[in-house]
Amino acid sequence: MEISRSLSCGLDYSFLSQFCDAVLPRGKGWTLPPKMECLKLNTYPGLVSLDSWKYGGSKLKLHLKFRIPSPNLYQPQALAIRCNFPQNADLPRYYSKGEKDLPHTHCGSEASSQGGLKNKKSQPKRPVPPPKIGLLVKSLIPVAYDVLNARVTLINNLKKLLKVVPVHACKWCNEIHVGPHGHVFKSCRGQRASNHKRFHEWTNAVIEDILVPVEAYHLFDRFGKYIPHEESFSIPRIPAVVELCIQAGVDLPEFPTKRRRKAIIRIGKNEFIDADESELPDPGPEAPKVPILTEIPNAGIVHPSNAEETALLAEETLQAWEKMRRGAKKLMKMYRVRVCRYCLEVYVGPSASGHKAHSCGGHKHRQGNEQHQWQAAMLDDVIPPRYVWHVPDVDGPQLRSFYGQAPAVVEICVQGGAASQTSMVRPLQC
Repeated sequence: MEISRSLSCGLDYSFLSQFCDAVLPRGKGWTLPPKMECLKLNTYPGLVSLDSWKYGGSKLKLHLKFRIPSPNLYQPQALAIRCNFPQNADLPRYYSKGEKDLPHTHCGSEASSQGGLKNKKSQPKRPVPPPKIGLLVKSLIPVAYDVLNARVTLINNLKKLLKVVPVHACKWCNEIHVGPHGHVFKSCRGQRASNHKRFHEWTNAVIEDILVPVEAYHLFDRFGKYIPHEESFSIPRIPAVVELCIQAGVDLPEFPTKRRRKAIIRIGKNEFIDADESELPDPGPEAPKVPILTEIPNAGIVHPSNAEETALLAEETLQAWEKMRRGAKKLMKMYRVRVCRYCLEVYVGPSASGHKAHSCGGHKHRQGNEQHQWQAAMLDDVIPPRYVWHVPDVDGPQLRSFYGQAPAVVEICVQGGAASQTSMVRPLQC
């Protein structure tokens, strides 16, 4: 687009800027401002090679060219559609057996990391947390007892609720469903899924289908020698939540552990010695400990007799589930828990490298000798929630549409008569 205008040598170029703003509006599609080619006046007319130069005249005719960027230069960005309704959020991807999602780690720039390091050096050193020097956090000992008792209460109540709330488990895969009838979704991922067109074959579920057993090695000494592969078969394995409670201060006679009264003395990066405790006075009488509940055997389970008892039992179960998860989250902030990034192995202990047992069977694991690759564990790694499809109407027809998902414990309690809470429900998928 060319615009020609007869201009005097003393032309004020503010007129051009106003003219461009009026004729060429600037929008979001513009990536570059219009380029204007200005011609410089030459004081030597004989050396000028422009056709627009008029000899002996007082005016100069300039051809001003405005270059407008082509629309092809505009590269539209990806349009992100956000929805403020949590029930429309997508569910995370399904991972096959032995394969798990890797948590996203935030890696800042080099400048920001150097700046953070300088600021950290300028600040005074923080006191070392007691678990890192072999001591207990006194304020978390009651929390550990509450978590252990909440776990026992949850197991006992679920055994009773399974007598009145039907729960189905697939024969070929690990999917479960809470409701009077199993759903008809073609989502079976078992070995013989193609033979029955990916339909599920439902059977009665047990407590292990709802509360996934996650075990860890029991450590007699948290700061003892790491567990080699040759000795891993002789060390007892217990539920990871129980091991976390033991290291946090719970005393179980069947699982003894070493307690220290003075902090350890480090003589190297990975070497330490125990402090001399002979000078300390004898410990006084211990305060009465919190009684530890025991699990009821299957033969002694008595199911609720009416709907009112079922609703009260469901409310108690829901509170025990939330109390166990909330307390375990507090303990994990002080006591280190590691998980393998390729499999579901959990290690509870101060060592960042975990144990050395060669037992990793992760999906597409390329590390030699089946060694684990440890990283920081999340709450769902220690207490994994089994998500099931929500049934909006228990007395209605068989579930044929997706109405969102919730943890199996929450869905059982809701169908038993408990009032669900928003913090326990996963974002739904419509």
